[in-house]
Amino acid sequence: MSLTTLWISLRALHFMALLLLAGSAFYTALLAPLRYRSLLAQHLGLILASSAVLSLLSSVLMLATQTGLMSGDWRNISDPDTWQAVLQTRFGVIWRWEIGFALLSALSLLLRGTLRQKMLLLSSLLQLIALAGVGHAAMRDSWAGVLQQANHALHLIAAAFWAGGLVPLLLLMRDARHTAFRRDAIRCMMRFSRYGHLAVALALLTGIMNSLLIAGSPLNWQATLWSELLVAKVLLVMLMVLIALVNRYLLVPRFRLATSDASPLFIRLTQLELLLAMGVIGLVSVFATLSPA
Repeated sequence: MSLTTLWISLRALHFMALLLLAGSAFYTALLAPLRYRSLLAQHLGLILASSAVLSLLSSVLMLATQTGLMSGDWRNISDPDTWQAVLQTRFGVIWRWEIGFALLSALSLLLRGTLRQKMLLLSSLLQLIALAGVGHAAMRDSWAGVLQQANHALHLIAAAFWAGGLVPLLLLMRDARHTAFRRDAIRCMMRFSRYGHLAVALALLTGIMNSLLIAGSPLNWQATLWSELLVAKVLLVMLMVLIALVNRYLLVPRFRLATSDASPLFIRLTQLELLLAMGVIGLVSVFATLSPA
């Protein structure tokens, strides 16, 4: 496996772990009713722990891989001087913060109660914000660069709420089948749906702004692999939006009917939406390494 392929794979793994961590923490720290939060945190415990550890492990491996890529030789990964040189670059400076915030997520697992959930959410959001400081979003300097990175940070946070919240949503569907949890689980899902409207709109708006800031008007785009993968990403996102609309406005209202068979279809469509989200992450991990020109 080449270093480039390894970088893309680690980038996808880091994105998935981080979006899942933030998406789950949104539920346990904010969305769930107070009396239900500790129980939901237990149900999501394995997801929170594994995604926090994976975000730390992948961030460290990404720094090692980038060291090999920047130096042009994977054998330089064992050279301390090369590491020091990479750490002085813009990527290295930002990535030290990324690893630090990932370490904070992992250490937050040692805490208990609401403090643990709040720290997991905070540290995951800080990781997403740090991610906006590298890649295409960091192509500008001064205030223009700050605004572009802020836009990208909002894009990542909105995507984490939306796509990262799909796995916990499936777990909540399971909890909703139990009489003891049904009321709180449904309230939690309704809150996710309510704020999910804002997250989807924000993800779409900031995504459009990202594309315009990076490559300008689509009318002027050249036929490159970057633009082709971006179009593929847009198509997958549109399918995700369509599924979200069907779930919210066609299936959710039928849950109240005693004879409704909407629940199995809701689960299948949410699983499909999750698969599409993974496809989007895969595409982003590839074209983020390409030049738009």
